[in-house]
Amino acid sequence: MMKKMKALLTEEQGQGMTEYGLVLGVIAVAVVGVLALLRGQILEMFTSVTDAITNRDGAAE
Repeated sequence: MMKKMKALLTEEQGQGMTEYGLVLGVIAVAVVGVLALLRGQILEMFTSVTDAITNRDGAAE
């Protein structure tokens, strides 16, 4: 029983996947933070593109 417990604590098989998951989580948080900071500029860009398409020939197609 003690050998099984010791083997369970020293097992490193899933360690790589956990590290990838943590890195992916940090990247996701960073992306959300950047999008939150640039929200106004992104909305302005989409609005200008929409206006340019709408006012191309005076009417939307």
